[in-house]
Amino acid sequence: MKILHTSDWHLGRSLYGRKRYDEFSAFLDWLADLVESEGVDALLVAGDVFDTSTPSNRAQELYYQFLCKVSASCCRHIVVIAGNHDSPSFLNAPKELLRALNVYVVGAISENPENEVIILNGPANEPKAIVCAVPYLRDRDIRAVEAGESIADKNAKLIEGVQKHYAEICRIAEEKQREFGDIPIIGMGHLFTSGGKTVDGDGVRELYVGSLAHVGEDVFPVSIDYLALGHLHIPQTVGKSKHIRYCGSPIPMGFGEAAQEKRVVLVEFNGRAPLISELPIPCFQELERISGNMDDILARIDKLKSQTSKAWLEIEYTGSKIAANLRELIEEAVTDTGMEIRRIKNRRTIERLINLADKQETLDDLDVNDVFIRCLDTYEVTEEERPMLIQSYREIVQDLQEKDLNE
Repeated sequence: MKILHTSDWHLGRSLYGRKRYDEFSAFLDWLADLVESEGVDALLVAGDVFDTSTPSNRAQELYYQFLCKVSASCCRHIVVIAGNHDSPSFLNAPKELLRALNVYVVGAISENPENEVIILNGPANEPKAIVCAVPYLRDRDIRAVEAGESIADKNAKLIEGVQKHYAEICRIAEEKQREFGDIPIIGMGHLFTSGGKTVDGDGVRELYVGSLAHVGEDVFPVSIDYLALGHLHIPQTVGKSKHIRYCGSPIPMGFGEAAQEKRVVLVEFNGRAPLISELPIPCFQELERISGNMDDILARIDKLKSQTSKAWLEIEYTGSKIAANLRELIEEAVTDTGMEIRRIKNRRTIERLINLADKQETLDDLDVNDVFIRCLDTYEVTEEERPMLIQSYREIVQDLQEKDLNE
């Protein structure tokens, strides 16, 4: 049986206001063709299908068109779990209808843990694999709140909650494995593991308050033969376990990911031993980050021109001279080239100090925690008062992020 592992599509995401539907459409077409050419039996989507809990009509159209196309191919099963960006109720709403297409959707944990255990059948309707489709586990799903808890107490409870949930789901899978024979158990999840690699600007946010609840490879039951993870955008294994993997996002989520080679993971089972290979994803839209003085920037743009590049550009000016006409010079340099300037950052400290009205720092440069720290600075909150205020603020932000607007 061939399994294809993908995750973190983030359909509907934009880049500094630029819609990216052409990229998403090209990726999904490529993925459907890959499923057919590789003879994939089951496709796993490990969370963050959409970029927001209220995706646009165009993002939904891409998703449902893709499911219909792949379900009519050689692929007999598609398993989709929710990530932290997804709305559980939105993903779950059409799940009974999608079952007719052999698409299994798990948007949230339920009272019956067997709903997260899915049997993948072969051509003769014989069981070939068992999937433990564990969605993103929200704080309230796995931890009971107690008064007076420290951040360390909360994180310990979160890790314990994750471990107990996987143990319960895998216990059910192991029972079915004894019933059906020695077929593989495939886990899914959307979480942050210890030592996980990220890059600046990838949009990967901490999942829990305190940012310490990163689970280790020892949290997952040893009965799992392959674990398909989502949330981190860089392809990577977890610890020393080659069978526990993130496939990463299929397109760069920001300029920090521009140099990465994106991948999906193909897993072939003959018995329970997985044969794992990573397949590169083509680049559907070139992103280019240029940094330096004006001569450096213009020289790089000229080089891209000679290559007839259609790249989207993020430019950071770091020269020592004041460049009052920076934007005009750069826009003139890319005129009629097909390249697009998505962002210009002027890091000239003296210029920012002289002319604060033209300060280049924007909300794009800050996350929600940075903004709160700036507020504390503005109101001159003491260092002694800050820890509890920051913890309370982060709990409020997390509650807002996890609130399902579609319920």
